[in-house]
Amino acid sequence: MRTTIVAACISGGLLFVSGGLRAQQRPAVVELFTSEGCSSCPPAETYVGELAQRPDVLALSFHVDYWDDLGWRDRFDIPEATPRQRRYAQALSLSSVYTPQIVVDGSEDFVGSDRRNIGRSLSTPRTGIPVSIAVNEDTVIVDLANAIGGPRGDVVLIAFQQVAISSIGRGENSGRTLTEYHIVRAVRHLGYYDGDAKRYATDIGSLPKDATHVAVLVQLAGQGRIVAASSHALR
Repeated sequence: MRTTIVAACISGGLLFVSGGLRAQQRPAVVELFTSEGCSSCPPAETYVGELAQRPDVLALSFHVDYWDDLGWRDRFDIPEATPRQRRYAQALSLSSVYTPQIVVDGSEDFVGSDRRNIGRSLSTPRTGIPVSIAVNEDTVIVDLANAIGGPRGDVVLIAFQQVAISSIGRGENSGRTLTEYHIVRAVRHLGYYDGDAKRYATDIGSLPKDATHVAVLVQLAGQGRIVAASSHALR
């Protein structure tokens, strides 16, 4: 059943809806930028594995490619990861990109192993535009509710692999076995959310075969603040 929101406004960074209806609770989005060739990244990946168990967190690990020339090619690097990190560096006025980096909700930047400050950031409940994901046979169906007067943004579908174990043969982590979590395998731009109810359909067969889950984000223009987030298993 589709929920229709009559009116909405932004206050204090949260979305409130008039007429007694409220925007749905959503998870905080934690994006880790990492690489198998980075010796300081495994502790951050372990932390992301812990965060991935929390129902109030949507954790995503983007494997960048700029470590690949230093002795070990990361099998999980994807073309979208490094440009996405660079856009955050620009949006957050950072002097450079680095690993491990965690970006929370597209608006806060932390060293990926900084448990104290990341934990403090995640302690506040989030609300956002109502978004639902369903898997119908071989199709992922995404529905965004009507939110007149609410935020506008890009609708992004992210396919990710829940967990993987990698044996590292060269580079800074040579000889180590790494357990990696919520590894992003593909990023798709579905469209632009303008406040009207939207439905998007994606063929599961078009997604990478190693993807086990999908996430959907609504993000303000220019890769800004995230205002909606949800995830769903593919199988």
